[in-house]
Amino acid sequence: MSQSIIITGGGRGIGKATAEVFLNAGWHVGVVGRTASALQDVADSHENALAMPCDVTDEASVADAFGKAAETWGHVDVLFNNAGVSLGAATVDEIDVADWRNLIDINVTGSFICAKVAFGLMRAQDPQGGRIINNGSVSAYVPRYGSAAYTTSKHAITGLTRSISLDGRAFNIACGQIDIGNALTDMAAKMTKGVPQADGSIAVEPVMDVSNVAKSVLHMASLPLEANVQFMTVMASAMPYIGRG
Repeated sequence: MSQSIIITGGGRGIGKATAEVFLNAGWHVGVVGRTASALQDVADSHENALAMPCDVTDEASVADAFGKAAETWGHVDVLFNNAGVSLGAATVDEIDVADWRNLIDINVTGSFICAKVAFGLMRAQDPQGGRIINNGSVSAYVPRYGSAAYTTSKHAITGLTRSISLDGRAFNIACGQIDIGNALTDMAAKMTKGVPQADGSIAVEPVMDVSNVAKSVLHMASLPLEANVQFMTVMASAMPYIGRG
C-alpha cells in the first residue's frame, strides 16, 4: 500500500518541490493551500496528487480537507507542516501589530491546527500512528536582523515539535523538525540581491537548490516509526548561519 502525506503550503516553493519529490517516489500526496489554481496545477500533473484548498488558520476547513484525504487514502501517514509567511526586515518598534498577529496566526496557530487535526486522525486510524514534520528554520536558533515576528514564530515551532514528539509516544506518532536555511524559492530570492546583515551592511548570501530540502523531508518521512529525525538542519553550506551575529 502506498504511503500518504499531506503538505501544507503545497502550491509553491518548498511545499511544491517536496510534493513533486514524494509523488515521484510513489507516495499519495495531498497539497494544501489557499490558492486553488496552484494546487490544481500540481494535482493535474500527477495521478496520485490531491488538491486540498483550505486556510490553515480555519480549523473547520482543515478538518474537512484532512478528513477527505483520510477517506480517499484510508490512512494518513505523514503531515509536513510547511505553510508559513515572513515580513520585511524591521526592528521591533517598526512592526505593525496587525502584521505580527497575521504572521503568528499562520505560522504558529496554523501549524498547531494542522498538527491537532492530523494527530487526531493518526491516533484514531488502524494501524495507529504516523509522523508529523514541522518546518522550522535556522531562525529557530538564531535571528536575522529585523526578524522579531518570524524568529518568534519559529522558536514556537520548536516548542510545538518537542511537545508533539512527547505526547505522540503513546500513540506511535513521531514528530520531527526540519530547519532550513537559504533554499532558493520566491521567498528567498532576495538573498541573491542582498539582505541586511547583523553589522548593518547589505550582502548577497549563498543559496541552495530547494530540491535539497525536499529530499531531506523524504528521508525523514521514509524512516520506520521506530526511528525519528528529531531535528535536521539543511542549509546553503556557506551562508552566514554558523557565527551569525
